[in-house]
Amino acid sequence: MVYRVIGVMSGSSLDGLDICFAHLHEVSGKWNYEIKTAQCHPYSEKWIEKLQSAITLPAEEYMLLHAEYGRYIGKHINRFIEENGLQYQVQLIGSHGHTTFHNPRMRMTAQLGDGSSIAAVTGINTVSELRSMDIALGGEGAPIVPIGEKLLLGDHSYFLNLGGIANLSTHYSPENNGAIQAYDVCPANRVLNLIANSVGKEYDDKGEMASRGNVDTDLLAEIDSLDYYSLPSPKSLANDFGTDIVYPMIKSAGLSVEDSLRTMVEHVVLQIKKGVRSEERGVRSDEKRETMLVTGGGAFNLFMIDRLREVLKDKNLEVVVPERNLIEFKEALIMGLIAVLRWREESNVLASVTGASRDSIGGAVYLGQQV
Repeated sequence: MVYRVIGVMSGSSLDGLDICFAHLHEVSGKWNYEIKTAQCHPYSEKWIEKLQSAITLPAEEYMLLHAEYGRYIGKHINRFIEENGLQYQVQLIGSHGHTTFHNPRMRMTAQLGDGSSIAAVTGINTVSELRSMDIALGGEGAPIVPIGEKLLLGDHSYFLNLGGIANLSTHYSPENNGAIQAYDVCPANRVLNLIANSVGKEYDDKGEMASRGNVDTDLLAEIDSLDYYSLPSPKSLANDFGTDIVYPMIKSAGLSVEDSLRTMVEHVVLQIKKGVRSEERGVRSDEKRETMLVTGGGAFNLFMIDRLREVLKDKNLEVVVPERNLIEFKEALIMGLIAVLRWREESNVLASVTGASRDSIGGAVYLGQQV
């Protein structure tokens, strides 16, 4: 069976709306994929401001933005279809939306981007609200991409996504009967970009500014001591952990931009190493080297990738950076798969990852096609 699906993702780094059209092939429970075309539609300054300030809005204005952003996504999908000649080819849309509120302890998560608006604008069946069912079952609602890693990319021991938030999943977990485990590691690109923004840069290209800086050990120790890092997994982070807690700590330290970036990079790579250490299985020197697949915008930060390779040397763990389309659009691709699994009424969120009471079939379905 072949599914022709569009996956849509808006990450916490606010670089734009990722849209991926892929063919997903399923034969006797075995899946593979082919990314046909994918694009990132950058946000205007107006939309960046709208998404950043959404959590401060009164309830009615928030819901108006929810509907407006759904129409925005739908219009950009229509543009994507038109530009790539995909008319009448897309069977299903899976839209993650843009996370605003995320409070698993109170069993609540919210993503902007009304699915019914997307379905109405595009005329294509749409699945949205992908995290809500897991949250209702007591899970963290995050990360949700490991189901896609398992079904589409399962040849690696670890998967690291370096987005606005860094998250790590392991596919070798003997203490949990081999179940996949994953969690949000720490803020990453969102904070790095905020530091770069302070000197008029959109981001630290290839990590060049960070490479010229020095680690401030006092600041690093202060960030590393935050309570979140001592919590056991499963656990997840809201965007404001980076923007409202970590970034102000860095700003108040009064360091140069280069030193601030260098210290934050060190924080990210050491927290990742800590995650690997906690899952380590004791590799013998004669065993095959394990691999970690790295995706997300941070994979283009060459300095951070070099530091990651350095700190993981003693783990016998090879850092693998794949081709560009998978780096940039892995999450959008997997949102499409999650939508397909929802359409098939098959589990698409893993309790071993999120801590929910069971695996779940998540997502609200809106029928955009005229019956």
